[in-house]
Amino acid sequence: QLACPLDLGCHSVYKDISFWIPKETPFNENNFFEMIRTHAGDLVENVQKVDEFKHPKTGETSLCFRILYRSMDRNLTNEEIDAIQFAIRKDVPESLGVRLR
Repeated sequence: QLACPLDLGCHSVYKDISFWIPKETPFNENNFFEMIRTHAGDLVENVQKVDEFKHPKTGETSLCFRILYRSMDRNLTNEEIDAIQFAIRKDVPESLGVRLR
């Protein structure tokens, strides 16, 4: 997913992250939100759950969140947002006990 066409930069960027929560793993959305804020700081304007699915056989829950990154004073680049998103994707399984999709 490109932040902006031709890597020109823009003020806002959406990125999604999806993961499976094992049925025996407690999950707290606030911990997830705090972890995102730790990596992205003030560049995160909004985090919204866009999909939730419970697997009928395994009992695992799949969640998908859409993260809105925005800067009011400068353009964001793909490289900058991809680095933040990579750090979040690395931290989510380790910190929250989930599996990325």
